[in-house]
Amino acid sequence: MLFLNQFSFTTANKNVSKIFVGIDTGGTFTDLVAADLHSGRYYYHKVPTTTGDPARGILDGIAELLDQNSLPRKDVAFLVLGTTLATNAVLEGKWAATGVITTAGFRDVLELARQRRPHYFNLDIPKPMPPAARDCRLEVSERVAQDGTVVTPLVEDDVRRAVEVLKAKKVEAVAICFMHAYANADHEERARALVQSLWPEIYLCTSSEVLGEFREFERFSTAAVNASLMPIMDRTMSQFERGVADLGIRHMPRVMQSNGGAVSPGAVRKMPVNTFFSGPAGGVIGTVGLGRQLKAPDLIAFDMGGTSTDVCLIRDGEPAKKSERQMGGFPVRTRSLDIHTIGAGGGSIAWIDAGGLLKVGPQSAGAYPGPAAYGRGGAAATVTDANVVLGRLSPKSLLGGRMAMHPDKARAAIDGLAKSLGVDAIKAAAGVIEIINVNMMGAVRVISVEQGEDPRDFALVAFGGAGPLHAADVALNMCMKRVLVPPRPGLLSAIGLLHADVRGDFSLTRLLRAESKNLKAFNAGFADLKKRGAEWLRAEGKNDGESKAKFEWSVDLRYFGQNFELIMPLARERLAAQSLLHLTSTFHKRHKAFYGYDMPSQPVEIVNLRLVVAAARKAPAAAQAIKKSELKQLLTERRRVWFAQTGFVQTPVYERDQLPPGWRATGPAIIEQMDATTVVPPRAGIHNDALGYLHLSLDGVKAVKK
Repeated sequence: MLFLNQFSFTTANKNVSKIFVGIDTGGTFTDLVAADLHSGRYYYHKVPTTTGDPARGILDGIAELLDQNSLPRKDVAFLVLGTTLATNAVLEGKWAATGVITTAGFRDVLELARQRRPHYFNLDIPKPMPPAARDCRLEVSERVAQDGTVVTPLVEDDVRRAVEVLKAKKVEAVAICFMHAYANADHEERARALVQSLWPEIYLCTSSEVLGEFREFERFSTAAVNASLMPIMDRTMSQFERGVADLGIRHMPRVMQSNGGAVSPGAVRKMPVNTFFSGPAGGVIGTVGLGRQLKAPDLIAFDMGGTSTDVCLIRDGEPAKKSERQMGGFPVRTRSLDIHTIGAGGGSIAWIDAGGLLKVGPQSAGAYPGPAAYGRGGAAATVTDANVVLGRLSPKSLLGGRMAMHPDKARAAIDGLAKSLGVDAIKAAAGVIEIINVNMMGAVRVISVEQGEDPRDFALVAFGGAGPLHAADVALNMCMKRVLVPPRPGLLSAIGLLHADVRGDFSLTRLLRAESKNLKAFNAGFADLKKRGAEWLRAEGKNDGESKAKFEWSVDLRYFGQNFELIMPLARERLAAQSLLHLTSTFHKRHKAFYGYDMPSQPVEIVNLRLVVAAARKAPAAAQAIKKSELKQLLTERRRVWFAQTGFVQTPVYERDQLPPGWRATGPAIIEQMDATTVVPPRAGIHNDALGYLHLSLDGVKAVKK
C-alpha cells in the first residue's frame, strides 16, 4: 500500500538526517507520512484502521512506512499522532465508570443542566446519560462563595466516606467538582490529596485544573467527561509510547490537540478532553499551510473520509476557533478549532426509514467489514458502492492497485436498496450521492452562512480519501466557484500534523468590572497564568522556559447583565488604567460589529483571563512535485461516468501523478491517484499548477435543481 512516487522539499540543513512522521487515524484508514530532511523526500503510506486495537495498527503502520523506504528508525526526530479515540469513546458511550465528589446539594447539576432542549418542538428526545451515574455522584460538606471566601469548611470525613462508597462501586476514575472552585481551589486540592492517599491507583482530576472558569454546569460536565476518558487514554497512550520506544524511536512521540498544537502523551493523559478534534485538526493546519503557499487566505477545509466529514472556515489565514463543544450531549469547554463534524463518509450506509424515505448515514460500515465493494463481507449499500456503480470510482482497484475492488458486490448492494425503494439501481445510486452531498452542504452552511460568512467568498479545499469525489457537487450546491485539491488529498491531515507547534491554552475567571480599582486582581490573575504556562512548558520538555515560546494574552468581556462574552486580544500580560480604557473602547466597537449595537453607557465586565503558550518547532518545507524527464500516457482509459448534469457520459480518466505543470482541461474528467479520486463535472475547468495543486473552476457549471 505504499506510494510509488515521492515528493521532495528543500531544507537549509542537508548534513543532519532527521525524519518527521505524522499519523492520522480515521475510522476507516490510517494515513502515515514521513518527511526525510536529509534526502528531501516525503514518503506516504495508507493502511486500514484496526478498530479493535488502534495502537497496534498504528505501530505496524509506522514500522512498514520506515522499513519499506529504508528510513532509519533512530533518525526519527519528531512523531505526532492525530487520533479520534476520545471522540469515539464519548459518542459510543464507552467511557470508564466514573464517580463525582461534589458540594452538598449539587449532585444533580449534570442532569439539571441548562434546561434547554436541543429541539424546541420535539419532546421525545432522550436525555443524554451523564458520564457518572447518580449513585456514583456523592456529596460532601463544604462551600466556597463566588469571591473565594470559605462559607463552610471541608469536612474531610465526608471525603473519606465518599471514597469507600466509590471503591465499592468499582469506578475507575473520579472527578472532584466543588462550587466556586474557580475562585478558590483549596477545598478541591485538599480533597484530591485525601483521595490520592486513600486510593493511589484511581484516575483523578479536579474541576479547577480542568476548567478554571465559572458556570458550574459546564465546569462540572467538562471535568466529569475528562475523568471518564483518563483510563481509556492512559491505556492507549501507554501502549503507544512503549511501542514507539520498542521500534527504536528515541524521541518522545506527540499527540495533536483540538487547538492545533501537539503535546506529550503525559499531557493527554491528564487532559484527554483536549483531543476531541485531534485528527481533523491536522487537516485544518494543513489547509492553513496550503493557503499560505498559494496566497489564498480565505478557505473552507472540506475533509471527507470513510466515516465522517469535517469542515472548518479559514478567514485571512486564521482558522475559526471555539471555546465550547457538545460531546455526547454534554458541553465540554476547551479551546479548539471550530471544526464541524457530521457522519458522512465513503462508508456511510444507505437505509430506508419507516416512512419509506432514503437516508444516508450517520451509521458507517467502517474499515471492517467496510463497503460491499471492498469485498470484506460488507453487504449494506454505502456511498462508496454508489460511486462505483455510477463509474465515479475505479471499479478495478484503489490504493495504487493494492486494494482490489469488487464492482459486482457493489452493484448487488445497490440493487438490494433499489428493490426496496422500487426504482432502478442507477436512480438509487444517484439518490445516495445526492443525499450525502446535501448532508455535507448542511455542514458547510453551519460554519459559513450560520456564522455570517458568505461561502461564495471562499475556495473549497477538498481532501480526505473521499473529499475530491464530492467537492465539486458540494461547492455547486453552495454557489461556490473554486475548488482546490492538494497533491496528496488523502493524506493532508497527516501532512498537517508535521507542522504542528507545541501549544497550550490556559484560563481563569476574574468576574469583575473593567475599572481601575480591579487592576490588581486582573494582573495577579495574569501572573498566575504566566506561572502555569511556564510550568507547562517545562513539563513538555521545553526547558528553555519562555525564551523561545510565544505568550498570547486575551480576555473575555461582556456588558454587565449579559450572559455571553466576546474574546478580546491583549498586547501584553499587564493592564494599566490607560490600556484598560482602550480595551473597553475597542470592546464597544467589536460588540457593534458582531451584534449590530453597542451600549457605551453600560458597565463592562472582564469575565475570564486567557493565555495561549505556543512554542514554534522546525518543520519540513512544503512538498514539491519532482520534475520527470519522461511522462507516461496521461489518459489511462475512458469509461462511462454518471453526472447529475448529463447522466452517463464517456469520460476520460487521467493519472494525476503524470499530469505536467500547467496542464489544463475541461470536464467531464476523472483524475485518479493512489489516495483519492477527483471528479470534474461537465463544463468545469481544471488545471494543474506548478506546485501540483489542482484548481477546479465551476463558473460554467450550473447546479442541478431538484
